Amino acid sequence: MGRTRYIWFGFAVCLAVLMAAMGWISVVVLRLDRAEARARQQATLEEDVQLALWRLDTALAPLIAQESARPYFEYHPLVPVDRQYAGMFHRMYPAGRLAPSPLLEESVANVILHFQFEPDDRLTSPEVPTGDNRKLAVPEYVSDQTVAAATERLNELADIVQRDTLLAQLPQPTPSTAAVVLAPPMQSPTERMAQRRRRVELNQLGQEAVEFDVRNQAIQQQTTAMLQNINVAQSPLPASAPEVSATLMTPLWVDGQLLLVRRVLVAGEEYVQGCQLNWPVIKASLLETIEDLLPRADIEPVTESRDQPSGQRLLAAIPARLVPGELPGGKAPRFSPLTMSLWIAWVCVVLAAAAVAGLLAGVIRLGQRRATFVSAVTHELRTPLTTFQMYAEMLAEDMVPAGQRQQYLNTLRTEAARLTHLVENVLAYARLERGRNHGRLERVGLGKLVDDVARRLSEHAAKADMEVVVDITPTARLATVRTNSAAVEQILFNLVDNSCKYAAGRDRREIHLSVHTSKESAELSVQDHGPGISAAVRRTLFNDFSKSSEEAAQTAPGVGLGLALSRRLARDLGGDLCYDDRPTDGTRFVLTLPGVIEA
Repeated sequence: MGRTRYIWFGFAVCLAVLMAAMGWISVVVLRLDRAEARARQQATLEEDVQLALWRLDTALAPLIAQESARPYFEYHPLVPVDRQYAGMFHRMYPAGRLAPSPLLEESVANVILHFQFEPDDRLTSPEVPTGDNRKLAVPEYVSDQTVAAATERLNELADIVQRDTLLAQLPQPTPSTAAVVLAPPMQSPTERMAQRRRRVELNQLGQEAVEFDVRNQAIQQQTTAMLQNINVAQSPLPASAPEVSATLMTPLWVDGQLLLVRRVLVAGEEYVQGCQLNWPVIKASLLETIEDLLPRADIEPVTESRDQPSGQRLLAAIPARLVPGELPGGKAPRFSPLTMSLWIAWVCVVLAAAAVAGLLAGVIRLGQRRATFVSAVTHELRTPLTTFQMYAEMLAEDMVPAGQRQQYLNTLRTEAARLTHLVENVLAYARLERGRNHGRLERVGLGKLVDDVARRLSEHAAKADMEVVVDITPTARLATVRTNSAAVEQILFNLVDNSCKYAAGRDRREIHLSVHTSKESAELSVQDHGPGISAAVRRTLFNDFSKSSEEAAQTAPGVGLGLALSRRLARDLGGDLCYDDRPTDGTRFVLTLPGVIEA
Protein backbone atom coordinates (compact mmCIF):
# COMPACT_ATOMS: atom_id res chain seq x y z
CA MET A 1 0.00 0.00 0.00
CA GLY A 2 2.88 2.35 0.85
CA ARG A 3 4.49 1.65 -2.52
CA THR A 4 1.24 2.48 -4.28
CA ARG A 5 1.10 5.84 -2.51
CA TYR A 6 4.64 6.62 -3.68
CA ILE A 7 3.71 5.73 -7.25
CA TRP A 8 0.65 8.00 -7.22
CA PHE A 9 2.63 10.78 -5.51
CA GLY A 10 5.25 10.62 -8.26
CA PHE A 11 2.53 10.69 -10.92
CA ALA A 12 0.87 13.67 -9.22
CA VAL A 13 4.18 15.57 -9.12
CA CYS A 14 4.85 14.89 -12.82
CA LEU A 15 1.29 15.86 -13.69
CA ALA A 16 1.56 19.09 -11.67
CA VAL A 17 4.82 20.01 -13.45
CA LEU A 18 3.21 19.26 -16.83
CA MET A 19 0.10 21.29 -16.02
CA ALA A 20 2.21 24.19 -14.72
CA ALA A 21 4.25 24.17 -17.93
CA MET A 22 1.10 24.01 -20.03
CA GLY A 23 -0.44 26.81 -17.98
CA TRP A 24 2.62 29.02 -18.48
CA ILE A 25 2.65 28.24 -22.21
CA SER A 26 -1.08 29.01 -22.38
CA VAL A 27 -0.63 32.37 -20.67
CA VAL A 28 2.20 33.31 -23.03
CA VAL A 29 0.30 32.11 -26.11
CA LEU A 30 -2.88 33.96 -25.10
CA ARG A 31 -0.89 37.11 -24.39
CA LEU A 32 0.78 36.89 -27.80
CA ASP A 33 -2.57 36.17 -29.43
CA ARG A 34 -4.16 39.21 -27.78
CA ALA A 35 -1.16 41.35 -28.76
CA GLU A 36 -1.41 40.13 -32.35
CA ALA A 37 -5.15 40.79 -32.39
CA ARG A 38 -4.61 44.27 -30.99
CA ALA A 39 -1.88 44.91 -33.57
CA ARG A 40 -4.19 43.82 -36.39
CA GLN A 41 -7.00 45.96 -35.03
CA GLN A 42 -4.66 48.91 -34.60
CA ALA A 43 -3.34 48.51 -38.14
CA THR A 44 -6.89 48.35 -39.49
CA LEU A 45 -7.84 51.36 -37.39
CA GLU A 46 -4.87 53.38 -38.63
CA GLU A 47 -5.71 52.56 -42.23
CA ASP A 48 -9.30 53.67 -41.69
CA VAL A 49 -8.11 56.81 -39.87
CA GLN A 50 -5.79 57.81 -42.74
CA LEU A 51 -8.55 57.23 -45.29
CA ALA A 52 -10.99 59.19 -43.11
CA LEU A 53 -8.52 62.10 -42.81
CA TRP A 54 -8.18 62.23 -46.58
CA ARG A 55 -11.98 62.27 -46.94
CA LEU A 56 -12.35 65.04 -44.36
CA ASP A 57 -9.65 67.24 -45.87
CA THR A 58 -11.02 66.62 -49.36
CA ALA A 59 -14.50 67.63 -48.17
CA LEU A 60 -13.20 70.84 -46.53
CA ALA A 61 -10.85 71.90 -49.34
CA PRO A 62 -13.56 73.29 -51.69
CA LEU A 63 -14.96 75.55 -48.95
CA ILE A 64 -11.52 76.95 -48.08
CA ALA A 65 -10.62 77.34 -51.76
CA GLN A 66 -13.93 79.05 -52.49
CA GLU A 67 -13.44 81.59 -49.70
CA SER A 68 -9.76 82.11 -50.58
CA ALA A 69 -10.68 82.82 -54.23
CA ARG A 70 -13.32 85.37 -53.31
CA PRO A 71 -12.37 88.91 -54.61
CA TYR A 72 -11.56 91.38 -51.85
CA PHE A 73 -14.25 93.88 -52.94
CA GLU A 74 -17.06 91.36 -52.37
CA TYR A 75 -16.69 92.16 -48.66
CA HIS A 76 -18.37 95.57 -49.33
CA PRO A 77 -22.21 95.55 -49.52
CA LEU A 78 -22.33 97.77 -52.61
CA VAL A 79 -19.51 98.52 -55.05
CA PRO A 80 -19.46 101.16 -57.83
CA VAL A 81 -19.74 99.46 -61.18
CA ASP A 82 -16.89 101.44 -62.77
CA ARG A 83 -14.48 100.23 -60.07
CA GLN A 84 -15.23 96.53 -60.34
CA TYR A 85 -13.17 93.81 -62.01
CA ALA A 86 -14.92 92.84 -65.24
CA GLY A 87 -17.01 89.70 -65.03
CA MET A 88 -16.88 89.31 -61.24
CA PHE A 89 -20.53 90.23 -60.47
CA HIS A 90 -23.80 88.47 -61.21
CA ARG A 91 -25.30 91.55 -62.88
CA MET A 92 -23.88 94.52 -64.87
CA TYR A 93 -25.21 97.97 -64.14
CA PRO A 94 -24.84 101.30 -66.02
CA ALA A 95 -21.84 103.46 -65.13
CA GLY A 96 -22.29 105.44 -61.97
CA ARG A 97 -24.58 102.84 -60.46
CA LEU A 98 -23.80 100.60 -57.44
CA ALA A 99 -23.88 96.79 -57.73
CA PRO A 100 -24.66 94.52 -54.75
CA SER A 101 -22.03 92.06 -53.49
CA PRO A 102 -22.95 88.39 -54.04
CA LEU A 103 -22.52 87.99 -50.27
CA LEU A 104 -25.36 90.45 -49.72
CA GLU A 105 -27.79 88.81 -52.04
CA GLU A 106 -27.11 85.13 -51.48
CA SER A 107 -26.29 83.02 -48.43
CA VAL A 108 -23.26 80.74 -48.62
CA ALA A 109 -23.63 77.15 -47.45
CA ASN A 110 -21.96 76.38 -44.10
CA VAL A 111 -21.10 80.07 -43.55
CA ILE A 112 -22.84 82.03 -40.79
CA LEU A 113 -21.42 85.48 -41.52
CA HIS A 114 -18.74 87.21 -43.60
CA PHE A 115 -16.83 90.01 -41.89
CA GLN A 116 -14.03 92.51 -42.54
CA PHE A 117 -11.82 94.66 -40.32
CA GLU A 118 -11.29 98.01 -42.05
CA PRO A 119 -7.91 99.77 -41.89
CA ASP A 120 -9.40 102.02 -39.20
CA ASP A 121 -10.19 98.90 -37.06
CA ARG A 122 -13.94 98.99 -37.74
CA LEU A 123 -15.68 95.60 -37.97
CA THR A 124 -18.06 95.46 -40.94
CA SER A 125 -19.87 92.82 -42.95
CA PRO A 126 -21.07 92.73 -46.55
CA GLU A 127 -24.31 91.30 -45.19
CA VAL A 128 -24.86 94.33 -42.88
CA PRO A 129 -25.06 97.50 -45.05
CA THR A 130 -25.01 100.77 -43.10
CA GLY A 131 -25.85 104.40 -43.79
CA ASP A 132 -26.72 105.18 -47.40
CA ASN A 133 -25.79 101.65 -48.44
CA ARG A 134 -28.55 100.30 -46.20
CA LYS A 135 -31.10 102.60 -47.81
CA LEU A 136 -30.05 101.40 -51.25
CA ALA A 137 -29.89 97.70 -50.34
CA VAL A 138 -33.11 97.43 -48.30
CA PRO A 139 -35.50 96.26 -49.54
CA GLU A 140 -34.25 96.11 -53.14
CA TYR A 141 -31.57 93.48 -52.61
CA VAL A 142 -32.17 92.17 -49.13
CA SER A 143 -34.94 92.22 -46.55
CA ASP A 144 -34.80 94.22 -43.36
CA GLN A 145 -35.24 91.05 -41.26
CA THR A 146 -32.21 89.45 -42.93
CA VAL A 147 -30.09 92.53 -42.23
CA ALA A 148 -31.29 92.63 -38.61
CA ALA A 149 -30.34 88.97 -38.10
CA ALA A 150 -26.92 89.53 -39.69
CA THR A 151 -26.42 92.62 -37.48
CA GLU A 152 -27.08 90.54 -34.36
CA ARG A 153 -24.56 87.93 -35.47
CA LEU A 154 -22.00 90.64 -36.24
CA ASN A 155 -22.42 92.14 -32.76
CA GLU A 156 -21.89 88.72 -31.19
CA LEU A 157 -18.77 88.24 -33.30
CA ALA A 158 -17.43 91.66 -32.27
CA ASP A 159 -17.42 90.50 -28.65
CA ILE A 160 -15.01 87.61 -29.32
CA VAL A 161 -12.68 88.75 -32.17
CA GLN A 162 -10.09 91.48 -32.31
CA ARG A 163 -8.13 92.72 -35.29
CA ASP A 164 -4.70 92.51 -33.61
CA THR A 165 -5.34 88.99 -32.35
CA LEU A 166 -6.23 87.81 -35.84
CA LEU A 167 -3.28 89.58 -37.50
CA ALA A 168 -0.86 87.92 -35.09
CA GLN A 169 -1.92 84.49 -36.40
CA LEU A 170 -1.94 85.32 -40.15
CA PRO A 171 0.96 85.10 -42.62
CA GLN A 172 2.14 88.10 -44.63
CA PRO A 173 0.40 88.62 -48.02
CA THR A 174 2.20 88.28 -51.36
CA PRO A 175 1.42 90.48 -54.41
CA SER A 176 -1.10 88.92 -56.80
CA THR A 177 -1.50 89.51 -60.50
CA ALA A 178 -4.17 88.72 -63.04
CA ALA A 179 -1.78 86.65 -65.11
CA VAL A 180 -2.22 82.93 -64.80
CA VAL A 181 0.88 80.82 -64.17
CA LEU A 182 0.13 77.51 -65.83
CA ALA A 183 3.59 75.94 -65.23
CA PRO A 184 5.10 75.53 -61.79
CA PRO A 185 7.65 78.19 -60.93
CA MET A 186 11.33 77.33 -61.00
CA GLN A 187 12.81 76.65 -57.53
CA SER A 188 16.05 78.26 -56.47
CA PRO A 189 18.85 76.11 -54.99
CA THR A 190 18.06 77.53 -51.58
CA GLU A 191 14.37 76.55 -51.90
CA ARG A 192 15.27 73.05 -53.08
CA MET A 193 17.68 72.65 -50.15
CA ALA A 194 14.99 73.82 -47.71
CA GLN A 195 12.50 71.38 -49.22
CA ARG A 196 14.91 68.46 -48.85
CA ARG A 197 15.61 69.50 -45.26
CA ARG A 198 11.87 69.63 -44.62
CA ARG A 199 11.42 66.08 -45.95
CA VAL A 200 14.20 64.78 -43.70
CA GLU A 201 12.57 66.40 -40.66
CA LEU A 202 9.18 64.92 -41.56
CA ASN A 203 10.65 61.43 -41.98
CA GLN A 204 12.21 61.74 -38.54
CA LEU A 205 8.84 62.73 -37.06
CA GLY A 206 7.20 59.61 -38.45
CA GLN A 207 4.78 58.38 -41.09
CA GLU A 208 1.89 60.36 -39.64
CA ALA A 209 3.79 63.65 -40.04
CA VAL A 210 4.57 62.76 -43.67
CA GLU A 211 0.88 61.97 -44.28
CA PHE A 212 -0.11 65.28 -42.74
CA ASP A 213 2.33 67.20 -44.94
CA VAL A 214 1.08 65.41 -48.06
CA ARG A 215 -2.53 66.25 -47.23
CA ASN A 216 -1.57 69.87 -46.46
CA GLN A 217 0.16 70.23 -49.83
CA ALA A 218 -2.86 68.68 -51.55
CA ILE A 219 -5.13 71.33 -49.93
CA GLN A 220 -2.85 74.13 -51.07
CA GLN A 221 -2.64 72.75 -54.60
CA GLN A 222 -6.42 72.42 -54.79
CA THR A 223 -6.88 76.00 -53.56
CA THR A 224 -4.25 77.34 -56.01
CA ALA A 225 -5.90 75.46 -58.90
CA MET A 226 -9.28 76.98 -57.99
CA LEU A 227 -7.75 80.46 -57.89
CA GLN A 228 -6.20 79.91 -61.32
CA ASN A 229 -9.56 78.76 -62.74
CA ILE A 230 -11.21 81.92 -61.42
CA ASN A 231 -8.45 84.11 -62.83
CA VAL A 232 -8.83 82.45 -66.21
CA ALA A 233 -12.50 83.49 -66.27
CA GLN A 234 -11.61 87.13 -65.49
CA SER A 235 -10.62 89.88 -67.88
CA PRO A 236 -7.21 91.47 -67.40
CA LEU A 237 -7.17 94.17 -64.76
CA PRO A 238 -7.61 97.69 -66.08
CA ALA A 239 -4.63 99.99 -65.84
CA SER A 240 -6.34 101.98 -63.08
CA ALA A 241 -6.89 98.88 -60.87
CA PRO A 242 -5.18 99.18 -57.48
CA GLU A 243 -2.32 96.86 -56.47
CA VAL A 244 -3.78 93.94 -54.51
CA SER A 245 -2.06 91.21 -52.48
CA ALA A 246 -3.69 88.66 -50.22
CA THR A 247 -3.08 85.44 -48.30
CA LEU A 248 -5.05 82.24 -48.51
CA MET A 249 -7.77 81.74 -45.93
CA THR A 250 -6.37 80.53 -42.62
CA PRO A 251 -8.70 78.55 -40.33
CA LEU A 252 -8.63 79.72 -36.71
CA TRP A 253 -10.51 78.88 -33.51
CA VAL A 254 -11.68 81.93 -31.58
CA ASP A 255 -13.71 81.33 -28.42
CA GLY A 256 -15.08 78.03 -29.80
CA GLN A 257 -15.97 79.52 -33.21
CA LEU A 258 -14.29 78.35 -36.42
CA LEU A 259 -13.20 81.27 -38.61
CA LEU A 260 -11.56 81.53 -42.03
CA VAL A 261 -9.38 84.67 -42.05
CA ARG A 262 -6.91 86.33 -44.47
CA ARG A 263 -4.84 89.49 -44.84
CA VAL A 264 -5.54 91.75 -47.82
CA LEU A 265 -3.41 94.74 -48.91
CA VAL A 266 -5.20 97.12 -51.28
CA ALA A 267 -3.25 100.19 -52.39
CA GLY A 268 -1.14 99.99 -49.25
CA GLU A 269 -4.08 99.66 -46.86
CA GLU A 270 -4.44 96.43 -44.85
CA TYR A 271 -7.76 94.69 -44.41
CA VAL A 272 -8.62 91.54 -42.43
CA GLN A 273 -11.32 89.56 -44.18
CA GLY A 274 -12.94 86.30 -43.21
CA CYS A 275 -16.07 84.34 -42.42
CA GLN A 276 -17.60 82.54 -39.45
CA LEU A 277 -18.32 78.91 -40.30
CA ASN A 278 -21.28 76.90 -39.05
CA TRP A 279 -19.14 74.33 -37.26
CA PRO A 280 -21.93 72.07 -35.87
CA VAL A 281 -23.41 71.61 -39.36
CA ILE A 282 -19.99 71.12 -40.95
CA LYS A 283 -18.98 68.63 -38.27
CA ALA A 284 -22.16 66.58 -38.73
CA SER A 285 -21.61 66.53 -42.50
CA LEU A 286 -17.97 65.51 -42.10
CA LEU A 287 -18.79 62.67 -39.70
CA GLU A 288 -21.42 61.41 -42.11
CA THR A 289 -18.78 61.09 -44.86
CA ILE A 290 -16.68 58.75 -42.69
CA GLU A 291 -19.50 56.87 -40.95
CA ASP A 292 -18.76 53.69 -42.92
CA LEU A 293 -15.15 53.74 -41.70
CA LEU A 294 -15.46 55.10 -38.16
CA PRO A 295 -19.06 55.00 -36.96
CA ARG A 296 -18.14 56.23 -33.46
CA ALA A 297 -15.73 58.94 -34.54
CA ASP A 298 -15.65 62.54 -33.35
CA ILE A 299 -13.82 65.72 -34.40
CA GLU A 300 -12.48 67.99 -31.69
CA PRO A 301 -10.92 71.46 -32.11
CA VAL A 302 -7.18 71.95 -31.69
CA THR A 303 -6.29 75.34 -30.27
CA GLU A 304 -2.52 74.88 -29.94
CA SER A 305 -0.10 75.81 -32.68
CA ARG A 306 -0.48 73.86 -35.91
CA ASP A 307 3.14 74.38 -36.91
CA GLN A 308 3.91 70.86 -35.61
CA PRO A 309 2.33 68.40 -38.03
CA SER A 310 3.43 65.45 -35.90
CA GLY A 311 0.31 65.70 -33.74
CA GLN A 312 -1.86 62.62 -33.81
CA ARG A 313 -4.64 62.43 -36.41
CA LEU A 314 -4.72 66.14 -37.24
CA LEU A 315 -6.72 67.48 -40.16
CA ALA A 316 -4.70 69.51 -42.64
CA ALA A 317 -7.60 71.76 -43.74
CA ILE A 318 -8.64 73.05 -40.29
CA PRO A 319 -7.11 72.97 -36.79
CA ALA A 320 -8.99 69.90 -35.61
CA ARG A 321 -8.20 66.34 -34.54
CA LEU A 322 -10.02 63.17 -35.52
CA VAL A 323 -11.00 60.98 -32.58
CA PRO A 324 -11.77 57.57 -34.16
CA GLY A 325 -13.51 56.01 -31.15
CA GLU A 326 -13.83 52.27 -30.66
CA LEU A 327 -14.34 50.08 -33.67
CA PRO A 328 -17.52 47.93 -33.69
CA GLY A 329 -15.37 44.81 -33.95
CA GLY A 330 -12.77 46.10 -31.52
CA LYS A 331 -12.66 43.02 -29.34
CA ALA A 332 -10.36 40.14 -30.14
CA PRO A 333 -12.06 37.08 -31.66
CA ARG A 334 -12.99 34.50 -29.04
CA PHE A 335 -11.69 31.54 -31.00
CA SER A 336 -8.70 32.40 -33.14
CA PRO A 337 -6.61 29.66 -34.82
CA LEU A 338 -4.04 30.04 -32.05
CA THR A 339 -6.56 29.67 -29.23
CA MET A 340 -8.20 26.73 -31.01
CA SER A 341 -4.79 25.05 -31.26
CA LEU A 342 -4.27 25.76 -27.56
CA TRP A 343 -7.64 24.21 -26.67
CA ILE A 344 -6.78 21.13 -28.74
CA ALA A 345 -3.41 20.89 -26.99
CA TRP A 346 -5.10 21.09 -23.59
CA VAL A 347 -7.63 18.41 -24.56
CA CYS A 348 -4.80 16.18 -25.77
CA VAL A 349 -2.82 16.76 -22.56
CA VAL A 350 -5.85 16.00 -20.38
CA LEU A 351 -6.66 12.88 -22.40
CA ALA A 352 -3.03 11.77 -22.25
CA ALA A 353 -2.94 12.37 -18.49
CA ALA A 354 -6.17 10.43 -18.09
CA ALA A 355 -4.81 7.62 -20.26
CA VAL A 356 -1.57 7.48 -18.26
CA ALA A 357 -3.55 7.57 -15.00
CA GLY A 358 -5.79 4.76 -16.25
CA LEU A 359 -2.80 2.75 -17.43
CA LEU A 360 -1.01 3.35 -14.13
CA ALA A 361 -4.13 2.35 -12.19
CA GLY A 362 -4.41 -0.78 -14.32
CA VAL A 363 -0.77 -1.66 -13.76
CA ILE A 364 -1.11 -1.10 -10.02
CA ARG A 365 -4.32 -3.10 -9.94
CA LEU A 366 -2.69 -5.87 -11.96
CA GLY A 367 0.26 -5.87 -9.59
CA GLN A 368 -2.06 -6.06 -6.62
CA ARG A 369 -3.99 -8.89 -8.25
CA ARG A 370 -0.79 -10.76 -8.96
CA ALA A 371 0.39 -10.26 -5.38
CA THR A 372 -3.00 -11.37 -4.10
CA PHE A 373 -2.98 -14.37 -6.42
CA VAL A 374 0.53 -15.42 -5.42
CA SER A 375 -0.34 -14.98 -1.77
CA ALA A 376 -3.59 -16.92 -2.07
CA VAL A 377 -2.09 -19.69 -4.22
CA THR A 378 0.86 -19.97 -1.86
CA HIS A 379 -1.51 -20.45 1.05
CA GLU A 380 -3.67 -22.79 -0.98
CA LEU A 381 -0.66 -24.93 -1.94
CA ARG A 382 0.94 -24.94 1.49
CA THR A 383 -1.70 -27.14 3.16
CA PRO A 384 -1.81 -29.99 0.58
CA LEU A 385 1.96 -29.94 0.11
CA THR A 386 2.47 -30.13 3.84
CA THR A 387 0.01 -32.98 3.98
CA PHE A 388 1.80 -34.69 1.09
CA GLN A 389 5.19 -34.32 2.71
CA MET A 390 4.10 -35.41 6.18
CA TYR A 391 1.96 -38.36 5.06
CA ALA A 392 4.58 -39.52 2.57
CA GLU A 393 7.29 -39.51 5.24
CA MET A 394 5.04 -41.37 7.67
CA LEU A 395 4.14 -43.97 5.05
CA ALA A 396 7.74 -44.34 3.92
CA GLU A 397 9.01 -44.87 7.47
CA ASP A 398 6.15 -47.30 8.23
CA MET A 399 4.87 -45.08 11.00
CA VAL A 400 1.19 -45.53 10.01
CA PRO A 401 -0.68 -48.45 11.49
CA ALA A 402 -2.03 -50.91 8.95
CA GLY A 403 -5.59 -50.07 9.81
CA GLN A 404 -5.11 -46.36 9.07
CA ARG A 405 -3.00 -46.67 5.94
CA GLN A 406 -6.05 -46.55 3.62
CA GLN A 407 -7.32 -43.40 5.34
CA TYR A 408 -3.96 -41.70 4.74
CA LEU A 409 -4.03 -42.72 1.09
CA ASN A 410 -7.56 -41.35 0.66
CA THR A 411 -6.44 -38.06 2.18
CA LEU A 412 -3.53 -37.87 -0.26
CA ARG A 413 -5.89 -38.60 -3.18
CA THR A 414 -8.29 -35.83 -2.03
CA GLU A 415 -5.48 -33.28 -1.75
CA ALA A 416 -4.18 -34.31 -5.18
CA ALA A 417 -7.63 -33.77 -6.69
CA ARG A 418 -7.79 -30.39 -4.96
CA LEU A 419 -4.45 -29.37 -6.44
CA THR A 420 -5.49 -30.66 -9.86
CA HIS A 421 -8.69 -28.59 -9.76
CA LEU A 422 -6.71 -25.49 -8.77
CA VAL A 423 -4.21 -25.97 -11.59
CA GLU A 424 -6.99 -26.59 -14.14
CA ASN A 425 -8.69 -23.30 -13.15
CA VAL A 426 -5.45 -21.34 -13.37
CA LEU A 427 -4.55 -22.83 -16.77
CA ALA A 428 -8.06 -22.16 -18.14
CA TYR A 429 -7.89 -18.57 -16.90
CA ALA A 430 -4.48 -18.12 -18.53
CA ARG A 431 -5.85 -19.37 -21.85
CA LEU A 432 -8.71 -16.88 -21.70
CA GLU A 433 -6.32 -14.05 -20.78
CA ARG A 434 -4.28 -14.84 -23.89
CA GLY A 435 -7.45 -14.65 -26.00
CA ARG A 436 -7.64 -18.35 -26.70
CA ASN A 437 -11.08 -19.92 -26.37
CA HIS A 438 -11.78 -23.09 -24.44
CA GLY A 439 -12.34 -25.22 -27.53
CA ARG A 440 -14.58 -25.58 -30.53
CA LEU A 441 -18.37 -25.68 -30.25
CA GLU A 442 -20.26 -28.83 -31.16
CA ARG A 443 -23.79 -30.15 -31.00
CA VAL A 444 -24.38 -32.07 -27.77
CA GLY A 445 -27.51 -33.61 -26.39
CA LEU A 446 -28.43 -31.68 -23.30
CA GLY A 447 -29.63 -34.82 -21.45
CA LYS A 448 -26.40 -36.74 -22.13
CA LEU A 449 -24.32 -33.69 -21.16
CA VAL A 450 -26.12 -33.37 -17.83
CA ASP A 451 -25.86 -37.13 -17.10
CA ASP A 452 -22.10 -37.18 -17.77
CA VAL A 453 -21.48 -34.10 -15.65
CA ALA A 454 -23.78 -35.28 -12.85
CA ARG A 455 -21.68 -38.40 -12.20
CA ARG A 456 -18.49 -36.40 -11.62
CA LEU A 457 -20.36 -33.77 -9.59
CA SER A 458 -21.94 -36.45 -7.41
CA GLU A 459 -18.55 -38.06 -6.74
CA HIS A 460 -17.06 -34.73 -5.77
CA ALA A 461 -20.03 -33.81 -3.56
CA ALA A 462 -19.92 -37.20 -1.85
CA LYS A 463 -16.41 -36.40 -0.57
CA ALA A 464 -17.96 -33.48 1.34
CA ASP A 465 -20.85 -35.68 2.47
CA MET A 466 -23.18 -33.74 0.10
CA GLU A 467 -25.66 -34.98 -2.50
CA VAL A 468 -26.32 -33.65 -6.00
CA VAL A 469 -30.00 -33.73 -7.00
CA VAL A 470 -30.61 -33.42 -10.76
CA ASP A 471 -33.92 -32.02 -12.00
CA ILE A 472 -34.21 -31.90 -15.79
CA THR A 473 -37.42 -31.38 -17.73
CA PRO A 474 -38.37 -33.89 -20.45
CA THR A 475 -38.12 -31.18 -23.09
CA ALA A 476 -34.65 -30.24 -21.93
CA ARG A 477 -33.51 -33.89 -21.92
CA LEU A 478 -34.41 -34.23 -25.58
CA ALA A 479 -33.00 -30.86 -26.66
CA THR A 480 -29.66 -30.34 -28.41
CA VAL A 481 -27.33 -27.47 -27.59
CA ARG A 482 -24.34 -26.09 -29.52
CA THR A 483 -21.64 -25.67 -26.88
CA ASN A 484 -18.38 -27.06 -25.48
CA SER A 485 -18.90 -29.91 -23.04
CA ALA A 486 -15.59 -29.50 -21.21
CA ALA A 487 -16.26 -25.80 -20.52
CA VAL A 488 -19.78 -26.51 -19.26
CA GLU A 489 -18.48 -29.29 -17.02
CA GLN A 490 -15.80 -26.99 -15.56
CA ILE A 491 -18.35 -24.25 -14.85
CA LEU A 492 -20.76 -26.63 -13.09
CA PHE A 493 -17.89 -28.27 -11.19
CA ASN A 494 -16.75 -24.89 -9.86
CA LEU A 495 -20.29 -24.07 -8.74
CA VAL A 496 -20.77 -27.42 -7.02
CA ASP A 497 -17.29 -27.15 -5.46
CA ASN A 498 -18.22 -23.79 -3.94
CA SER A 499 -21.45 -25.27 -2.56
CA CYS A 500 -19.46 -28.12 -1.02
CA LYS A 501 -17.14 -25.62 0.65
CA TYR A 502 -19.68 -23.20 2.08
CA ALA A 503 -22.83 -25.36 2.64
CA ALA A 504 -21.22 -28.52 4.00
CA GLY A 505 -22.02 -27.71 7.61
CA ARG A 506 -25.76 -27.23 7.05
CA ASP A 507 -28.52 -29.62 8.06
CA ARG A 508 -29.88 -29.88 4.54
CA ARG A 509 -26.94 -31.20 2.54
CA GLU A 510 -28.43 -31.18 -0.96
CA ILE A 511 -27.17 -29.40 -4.09
CA HIS A 512 -29.86 -29.00 -6.75
CA LEU A 513 -28.91 -29.02 -10.42
CA SER A 514 -31.99 -27.88 -12.37
CA VAL A 515 -32.17 -27.81 -16.17
CA HIS A 516 -34.89 -26.44 -18.41
CA THR A 517 -35.05 -24.86 -21.88
CA SER A 518 -36.81 -22.05 -23.68
CA LYS A 519 -37.07 -21.27 -27.39
CA GLU A 520 -33.63 -19.67 -27.58
CA SER A 521 -31.56 -20.88 -24.62
CA ALA A 522 -31.04 -23.47 -21.90
CA GLU A 523 -30.73 -22.60 -18.22
CA LEU A 524 -28.72 -24.74 -15.82
CA SER A 525 -28.99 -23.61 -12.19
CA VAL A 526 -27.01 -24.79 -9.15
CA GLN A 527 -28.56 -24.12 -5.74
CA ASP A 528 -27.50 -25.07 -2.23
CA HIS A 529 -28.98 -24.51 1.21
CA GLY A 530 -25.98 -22.81 2.76
CA PRO A 531 -25.62 -19.41 4.48
CA GLY A 532 -26.00 -17.40 1.27
CA ILE A 533 -23.89 -14.45 0.13
CA SER A 534 -23.88 -11.04 1.81
CA ALA A 535 -24.49 -7.83 -0.16
CA ALA A 536 -20.92 -6.67 0.46
CA VAL A 537 -19.46 -9.84 -1.07
CA ARG A 538 -21.81 -9.70 -4.08
CA ARG A 539 -20.10 -6.55 -5.37
CA THR A 540 -16.82 -8.44 -5.92
CA LEU A 541 -18.31 -11.86 -6.47
CA PHE A 542 -17.09 -12.25 -10.07
CA ASN A 543 -13.80 -10.32 -9.70
CA ASP A 544 -10.57 -12.12 -10.50
CA PHE A 545 -8.59 -13.34 -7.47
CA SER A 546 -11.03 -11.69 -5.10
CA LYS A 547 -9.50 -13.43 -2.07
CA SER A 548 -6.45 -12.12 -0.24
CA SER A 549 -4.12 -14.39 1.74
CA GLU A 550 -5.88 -13.37 4.98
CA GLU A 551 -9.31 -14.17 3.52
CA ALA A 552 -8.03 -17.47 2.15
CA ALA A 553 -6.81 -18.41 5.62
CA GLN A 554 -10.08 -17.47 7.31
CA THR A 555 -12.57 -18.85 4.77
CA ALA A 556 -13.03 -22.01 2.79
CA PRO A 557 -10.16 -23.15 0.56
CA GLY A 558 -9.75 -21.37 -2.77
CA VAL A 559 -8.09 -18.37 -4.39
CA GLY A 560 -11.21 -16.50 -5.51
CA LEU A 561 -10.85 -17.50 -9.15
CA GLY A 562 -13.62 -20.05 -9.69
CA LEU A 563 -16.60 -17.73 -10.22
CA ALA A 564 -14.63 -15.22 -12.31
CA LEU A 565 -13.33 -18.03 -14.52
CA SER A 566 -16.80 -19.60 -14.79
CA ARG A 567 -18.40 -16.35 -15.93
CA ARG A 568 -15.69 -15.78 -18.53
CA LEU A 569 -16.08 -19.34 -19.80
CA ALA A 570 -19.86 -18.88 -20.02
CA ARG A 571 -19.50 -15.65 -21.97
CA ASP A 572 -16.88 -17.26 -24.19
CA LEU A 573 -19.55 -19.83 -25.09
CA GLY A 574 -21.99 -17.02 -25.96
CA GLY A 575 -23.98 -17.35 -22.74
CA ASP A 576 -23.67 -15.92 -19.23
CA LEU A 577 -23.40 -16.83 -15.56
CA CYS A 578 -25.42 -14.80 -13.04
CA TYR A 579 -26.16 -14.83 -9.34
CA ASP A 580 -29.87 -15.21 -8.56
CA ASP A 581 -30.77 -13.26 -5.43
CA ARG A 582 -34.42 -14.37 -5.38
CA PRO A 583 -34.04 -17.51 -3.22
CA THR A 584 -34.07 -16.80 0.52
CA ASP A 585 -32.50 -20.15 1.39
CA GLY A 586 -28.90 -20.68 0.30
CA THR A 587 -27.20 -19.61 -2.92
CA ARG A 588 -28.32 -20.03 -6.54
CA PHE A 589 -26.31 -19.47 -9.72
CA VAL A 590 -27.81 -19.65 -13.24
CA LEU A 591 -25.81 -20.69 -16.32
CA THR A 592 -27.42 -19.66 -19.63
CA LEU A 593 -26.41 -21.46 -22.84
CA PRO A 594 -27.59 -20.24 -26.27
CA GLY A 595 -28.14 -22.22 -29.45
CA VAL A 596 -30.77 -24.69 -28.23
CA ILE A 597 -32.30 -27.00 -30.84
CA GLU A 598 -35.42 -28.65 -29.50
CA ALA A 599 -36.22 -32.23 -30.47
